Amino acid sequence: MRQKRRPTPYRPTESSETVEETSESTKEVTCPECGGHLAHDTEHGETLCESCGLVVDEDEIDHGPEWRAFDAGERDSKSRVGAPTTNMMHDKGLSTNIGWQNRDAYGNSLSSRQREKMQRLRTWDERFRTRDSKERNLKQALGEIERMGSALGLPKNVRETASVIYRRALAEDLLPGRSIEGVATACVYAAARQANVPRTLDDVASVSRVDSMEFKRTYRYVVRELKLEVAPPDPENYIAQFASDLDVSDELEERAHDLLRHAKEAGIHSGKSPVGLAGAALYAAGLLVNERLTQGAVSDVTKVSEVTIRNRYQELLDHEQTRNGQPGQALAN
Repeated sequence: MRQKRRPTPYRPTESSETVEETSESTKEVTCPECGGHLAHDTEHGETLCESCGLVVDEDEIDHGPEWRAFDAGERDSKSRVGAPTTNMMHDKGLSTNIGWQNRDAYGNSLSSRQREKMQRLRTWDERFRTRDSKERNLKQALGEIERMGSALGLPKNVRETASVIYRRALAEDLLPGRSIEGVATACVYAAARQANVPRTLDDVASVSRVDSMEFKRTYRYVVRELKLEVAPPDPENYIAQFASDLDVSDELEERAHDLLRHAKEAGIHSGKSPVGLAGAALYAAGLLVNERLTQGAVSDVTKVSEVTIRNRYQELLDHEQTRNGQPGQALAN
């Protein structure tokens, strides 16, 4: 059954344009029911009759730009071709790229003389794309950020943020005396922290080309010099990842969230490792729902010592029992 709208006179708006009849067009330009004139509503992606309101076509694809322009100068400044610019490439994706295939537009192989010519063009194109040391530095660093972001499964917006942080560090001359890989790793971790994406220091260090101590030292330096606003990590952000690795039930995972929420309300989490608290909450939740986990298994997943887990889970249980009006140490024993 065809969809109809209330047959009111259709008045084309700023976002609607009338479908004009042309001899070259093969599309239907008259209403199949009343023979009225059809109009295209770009705002709703529909083609409808101006007379009876019949919706002839819907869910159409808008091939126009996503921006609006109000004068010729604004239109010229916003118009573009190709992919959108991105901070994840040292030239923001605006330069040329000569493919490695030695074939012409028809798929035919190039002659030996043409292959030599294309190789020379590739060489010069590469030289022009990285004409100075800063551009070569940026190209190497952004490649490292992309590699680490892919290995850690970071979304595109986090990698974009890490690229922006590295550009700021390069512009403010923070790199002398530090390795490109170290600063790139620090930028990846800072971007993940800013986006509240749960990645631990050990996770990032495991995919980095620098040792853990250099990475942590560089991270503190970059955050201090660039005055980055990085909030302390929330222990609850790590629960889902650790629960998946430990293969625990949904009930245990939800109870771990409850323990951490209650601990944060009382301020118990202040000054303590969020990863350690997340691991301890999972272990304590296992005791409460009779789904026991070993401290060794939790330690292996969270990369936190068993001593830390024992100390933290006891604090969580003591607070939970006090909150419920029970004597301390009851559940732990």
